[in-house]
Amino acid sequence: MKKIALSVVALVALAALYLLAWPVPINPVVWDAPAAPGYTGPHVANNKLANLQLIDLKGEVGPEHIQFGSDGKLYTTVLSGNILRMNADGTEQQVFANTGGRVLGFDFDAQGNLIAADAIKGLLSIAPDARVTVLTDSVNADPIRYADAVVVAKSGKMYFSDASTRFAPKDWGGTFEASVLDILEQASTGRILEYDPATQTTRVVASGISFANGVALSQDEQSLFVNETGKYRVWKIAVTANHLDLSTLATQPSAQASVLLDNLPGYPDNLMRGLDGKIWLGLAKPRNPTIDKLAQKPWLRSLTLRLPRVLWPIPKAYGHVIAFTEDGKVVADLQDPSGAYPETTAITETKDRLYVQSLHAHGLGWMAAK
Repeated sequence: MKKIALSVVALVALAALYLLAWPVPINPVVWDAPAAPGYTGPHVANNKLANLQLIDLKGEVGPEHIQFGSDGKLYTTVLSGNILRMNADGTEQQVFANTGGRVLGFDFDAQGNLIAADAIKGLLSIAPDARVTVLTDSVNADPIRYADAVVVAKSGKMYFSDASTRFAPKDWGGTFEASVLDILEQASTGRILEYDPATQTTRVVASGISFANGVALSQDEQSLFVNETGKYRVWKIAVTANHLDLSTLATQPSAQASVLLDNLPGYPDNLMRGLDGKIWLGLAKPRNPTIDKLAQKPWLRSLTLRLPRVLWPIPKAYGHVIAFTEDGKVVADLQDPSGAYPETTAITETKDRLYVQSLHAHGLGWMAAK
């Protein structure tokens, strides 16, 4: 009995030592998480996103970003790394390209090239014949570690997010795993970059962002709308900003940057320009009370990573997309509390349909435009 007791004590001591001291890759920072608003105001719970129609993607998963090209075809990126091309109704599907990385967001330039934010390889140009060219993979000799979203201006300049300068998906098991590490740490190392194809130069527009994600241009192309996923908000930033540190401006708006939407009920992901001046935003996951309570407890956030993944406080599935105007007014809110179509990242809007983007859905969801 004494041997058994000693063995139990030793196992308990080893478990305690593991939980207290096992190395983890994050150095968590204390931050102030605002009290979650819940589903109130413009975000009152509803079922407007439920019962989506599905386009079968033939085994592909996660139509993260959806956009129509000048050829009238619908393009979408998927988890396998493929970029799919198809008709608007999903017929005649084919693999348009595979970069060998993981394209998350993309846009088209005036020449019809698909400009891709590849989380592994940087900012790419994919010609209509699927030829891939790396436009930029560094800024000031610093590698671009997590290219996430991109938008092309009429001037030809390209604005894109580098979600984290700490955690590159290629080093940490993928885009989801790297995003979890960055948001748990809250070091706010994300940034917005500009690539000018005329001069082939890359510069930092803004930094100090907790997981820099979706990017959209204002109609006059003088401002960028940027999702700060880790802090539940959307920024409006002047395209002329240069090395602007947003971590110092959240409570002190400047002429070049201010928070447009704050304290959202979930984690904002992509941004897509819709019809009639609106901008669509997807909330990939709802807020989690446990995560917010850990904002002031960095040590406990470190301990989280020493637990089995099934015990991580990952928020539940909950479908949620909203649309807002450039002055920050929410004009549409579509939800599916069941989360049947998971991790909604945004909507691609046409006159006939709303296509719903997703991180991990098995199929491409859509509903008739009303």
